[in-house]
Amino acid sequence: MAIHKVLVTGANGQLGWELAQASKLFPQFEFVFVDRNAMDLSNPTELEGIVTLFAPDAIINTAAYTAVDKAETETLLAHTINADAVLTLAQIAKQKNITFITYSTDYVFNGNATSPYLTDTALEPVNFYGKTKADGELLAAKANPNTIIIRTSWVFSSHGNNFVKTMMRLMKERDALNIVGDQKGRPTFAKDLALATIKILEKINTGKTIKGIYHYANSGETTWFGFAEKIKTLANLECDLTAITSDKFPTPAKRPAYSVLDTQKIEKDLEIEIPSWESALKQCIYQLNNA
Repeated sequence: MAIHKVLVTGANGQLGWELAQASKLFPQFEFVFVDRNAMDLSNPTELEGIVTLFAPDAIINTAAYTAVDKAETETLLAHTINADAVLTLAQIAKQKNITFITYSTDYVFNGNATSPYLTDTALEPVNFYGKTKADGELLAAKANPNTIIIRTSWVFSSHGNNFVKTMMRLMKERDALNIVGDQKGRPTFAKDLALATIKILEKINTGKTIKGIYHYANSGETTWFGFAEKIKTLANLECDLTAITSDKFPTPAKRPAYSVLDTQKIEKDLEIEIPSWESALKQCIYQLNNA
């Protein structure tokens, strides 16, 4: 079945917002964006009625519980949104024979690797947020083998709350900052992830079979300290940055030390070249400075 009408949850999040911006370039699709008021994933029982009302050919679920540290205590809410609701959406999509795309995280891995995580690497989350996302993946894939799961990492955008905007604000407010320098990953520009997601819809419409797990992050890898240094340079800010180890910055939820994702599968299947995180960051900061 060709995809024309696409229902997108989480309209106010970074990725939902970037999909709304990108959607203007793809008039062949009719995108319908809903926020928490219209479609609340903390109430999974309501979801089927809402999907039936909109009657889409595809669902893109960008809504998620993303407060990593709060998830350690708000366990029920985090699990309902990230696992139970994802299972429900996967079941609805299977029943209605429509495409279902949802997103997961680098935090489903243990962080002990020394080479990039493959899509079939065993799951071993080190915090409860990661566990909810891993559960969501497993439940959705079991209920609906055609589910498309895109794991991503270190997401930033000119919209919403993220590391880039926080760093720019803090560097303007303070003379010096300590930044964790022993966690390694791949930053992801939500705009690039949005474009890759729409590319999936286009590929499906050409008859290509796309299902299962993919990884998407911008190319290249860095640490949070390296990321902050680049933000400082590109935003032309004055602030002394010092790299510290994770144990000097304790958080309620443990963070994986290494969460670099291998993106070869999505590059091959979508025939795309993923931009570097530095060039994406430059674009994002330009947008922020000219907003």
